[in-house]
Amino acid sequence: MDMGFRTVTEQVAQAIRDGVEQGRWRETVPGRVRLAEELGVNHKTAGAALRILDAEGILQSQGPGRERRIARKIPAAPVALRVVVLGYDQSDQKTARILEIIHRLRTAGHLAEFAPKTLSDLGMDLERVARLVGKTKADAWVVVAGSREILDWFSAQPVPAFALFGRMINVNMASAAPMKGKAFMELVDSLVEFGHRRIVLLAHEDRRKPGPGNLERKFLAQLEAHGIQTGSYNLPDWDDEPDGLRRKLASLFRHSPPTALIVDDEMMFLAVVQQLARMGIVAPEGISLACTDTSPTFAWCRPQITHIAWDHTAVINRVVKWTNNLSRGKHDRRMLLTEAELLPGGTIGPVPGKA
Repeated sequence: MDMGFRTVTEQVAQAIRDGVEQGRWRETVPGRVRLAEELGVNHKTAGAALRILDAEGILQSQGPGRERRIARKIPAAPVALRVVVLGYDQSDQKTARILEIIHRLRTAGHLAEFAPKTLSDLGMDLERVARLVGKTKADAWVVVAGSREILDWFSAQPVPAFALFGRMINVNMASAAPMKGKAFMELVDSLVEFGHRRIVLLAHEDRRKPGPGNLERKFLAQLEAHGIQTGSYNLPDWDDEPDGLRRKLASLFRHSPPTALIVDDEMMFLAVVQQLARMGIVAPEGISLACTDTSPTFAWCRPQITHIAWDHTAVINRVVKWTNNLSRGKHDRRMLLTEAELLPGGTIGPVPGKA
C-alpha cells in the first residue's frame, strides 16, 4: 500500500489495520513492545499507532498490561465481481429495468453480463440449469423469475445468488420484488363491479406450475369471494411462447369468450393487444384489458393502460447494493418487497353490451 505523505505513526497504524483485515490477529493484537519489534519502530510510535486505532473503535483497551481486543473488523476492500444474470426469457435482455441493473453494476466496476441461455431456453429444468451454472464462470448470480425449485437450489450453492422476482417467498436468499397483492385485488374488485364474471388471467408457466403462485391463488380466491366459480378457464394452461399465446387466445374466444383479460407482464400484454386487434377486438369497447406490470410505453397509449405500477428504482438499488456488499465480503440474505398500486387507466369498463 502506498504510504505517501503519511507520518511514521500513521504508517504503523495502517500496518496494524492491514493485519487485522487480513486475519493476522484474531481476538487481540500484541502490545506496543512486541509490535515495535515486529514493525521495526520505537515503543512510543507503536503506542501512538495503537491509540489511533482505539479512537477509531477498531481496538479496545482491556486495561494496563493486557493486549487490546479487536472491537470491530475492518471492511475488506471492494473487489470487482463477475455477475451473471440468468433471465427468464430472451425479452429480459431488452427490458429496461434489467438493462439498468447491468448498467449500474458495470458503473460500479463489476463485470455484469447475461447468461448464454435463459430459464425458458432451459425449460425451467433444474438439471439443465445446474449444468449451465457449472459451465459458467461467475462470482454471483441474479436469477430472474425463478421457480421455487430453482431458487431453493441456488440458495444452497457456494456462489451467492439474488432472486429477482419469481417464487422467492420463504427462500433463504437475497431477493426483491413488488408487493402486488393489494393492487391485484383492487383490480379484480373493479372488474366485478363493472359486471364482469368471465375474467381470465394469462400468466407465465412459472406462475402456474407446479401449482398457482401466491398472486394467482389470491386471484382465484377473490373471484370465489364474489361468488364466481373458478377453474382452468380463469387461469388457463398454455404453451409459454408466442405461438402458444396466439393459440390460447384463439381458443378462449371460440367458446364463452372472456369479457376481461388480465395479462402477466408488459411484453405479453402488447402481444395480446396486437392479436386481439387482428380479431377486431379493442379495449374497452370489446373487452376489458389490464396488465399486472408496468412499462414506459403505457404512458403513450390512449386510452391509458390499466396496470399495476411499482417503483423499479428500489429493486434496482437493492441488487446493486447487495453486489457491492458482496464485493466487500458481506453476504446478506434480506428480502425487499416494494409497494405497488393500481393505476385504473381507460382499458377497463362495463361488460360489452351492458354499459
